Amino acid sequence: MKKVSKGKRGYILSQKKKRGLITFILFLIPVIIFVTGLIQTGTRLNMFTFVAVMGCLPASRSAVGMVMMFMQRPISEEIYQKIQSHVKDMVCAYELTITAYEKNTPIDSLVVCGTHVIGYSSSPKADPSFSEKHIKEILKGNGYKSNVKIFTDLKHYLERIDMLYPKKEELEAEGTFTPSEDYPDLSRSELMKHVILAISL
Repeated sequence: MKKVSKGKRGYILSQKKKRGLITFILFLIPVIIFVTGLIQTGTRLNMFTFVAVMGCLPASRSAVGMVMMFMQRPISEEIYQKIQSHVKDMVCAYELTITAYEKNTPIDSLVVCGTHVIGYSSSPKADPSFSEKHIKEILKGNGYKSNVKIFTDLKHYLERIDMLYPKKEELEAEGTFTPSEDYPDLSRSELMKHVILAISL
């Protein structure tokens, strides 16, 4: 199974397969333990049953993550190519699901340029204002000032990318920036993307 990093196109499909397989194996183990105990003792009232029941806990937890991932929709090839032709060499991520206590928001594509963070969500259930506020607060908590805008219209998203791209170097150089000790080779935009990936499913 080919591993696809978070933020790359194909991540959702890869995670569906991975989490599905892991969940299947985690449920299979307790079943094998239970059947083994049943065969050996002739009754379900034994220590094997207890161990099997306890083994269902991590399997159930894995199942929750699997179901959440199965609810996500990967970006289409057509839209991906269209966005990529505008993004070019800008810092970007695809197929994110921004998580929060209140709600989760699918983000098809996200671009970080200096202090600007823009994203596109094709989900009819997306709440742009909530996502903007949440991402901005998370970035602020990590020491990054930001202007966040989430679009639900692809045309407007691409237009904003086209506005930012010519000023890319200028925007990247704005303000003060201290490289991270943990990731000294990453730019501010890359570090901000790293923070956003950390709050994504």
